[in-house]
Amino acid sequence: MAKPKMMNMMKQVKQVRKMQKVLASKTVEARSKDDVIVVVAKGDMSIKSVTIKPDAIDVNRMERLEKMLVSTINSALDASKKAAAGDMSKMGDLSGLADMLGGK
Repeated sequence: MAKPKMMNMMKQVKQVRKMQKVLASKTVEARSKDDVIVVVAKGDMSIKSVTIKPDAIDVNRMERLEKMLVSTINSALDASKKAAAGDMSKMGDLSGLADMLGGK
């Protein structure tokens, strides 16, 4: 009886690996409110790029720029999580394997 469970688990692992590849190829973009900073995150929760308009760099206002950067990165990662959750929900029940994709 253990074989059907093992086969099902192996199938789920295969689905998870496929989903990881799909997520790694997707990107989402987040912008600061004034479009000074643009962050592109990949579906695998990594940052692909960060762009800062050169005229936004003022050494006297670095703290403001740093706060905007953190906020924009967090927005990009949140958008990435939401996109990944939507894609994962299409896969069906993968209970016990969500942590392989960085889930709970």
